Amino acid sequence: MNHLTINTAYLDWLGDLKAKVRRSQLKAAVAVNSALLEFYWEFGAEIVEKQKNTKWGSGFLSQLSKDLMQEFPEMKGFSLNNLQYVRRWHLFYHEKIMNCGTACSTIDEGKVVTKLFQIPWSHNLVIISKTDHLEEALYYVHKTIESNWSRSVLTHQIESGLY
Repeated sequence: MNHLTINTAYLDWLGDLKAKVRRSQLKAAVAVNSALLEFYWEFGAEIVEKQKNTKWGSGFLSQLSKDLMQEFPEMKGFSLNNLQYVRRWHLFYHEKIMNCGTACSTIDEGKVVTKLFQIPWSHNLVIISKTDHLEEALYYVHKTIESNWSRSVLTHQIESGLY
């Protein structure tokens, strides 16, 4: 038996090191997620703008999906379905914040969007698919961040009417 495997000082240090590795991995995953969601937010805004101000037709998103998947075959996230979600996600929050009048005058879109970047894409999709109102959606975003909910827990909480 290796004498290090029974040395408590070594085992304590190893335990601390493993915890640091896991925290670093989580921190890196959160940073990647945040960067991806920031891209999706801007991308969603551009899709909405192009659909409003150009005459590219109804096949625009389908063609865009094909072109992006061809250019970036190793990347997921450019399927037609996901591009539709990117557009829908942006519109869900942007339009609701812009159209809610004095009731939302204290809501800062920049702060809301920053919160959206703190939860995984799949969680964002659950929220926009299962909620109708801005306040309800933001409640679930906040609770997900606060309680570190998994997607299945988030889904259960929404479906059970926690809000």
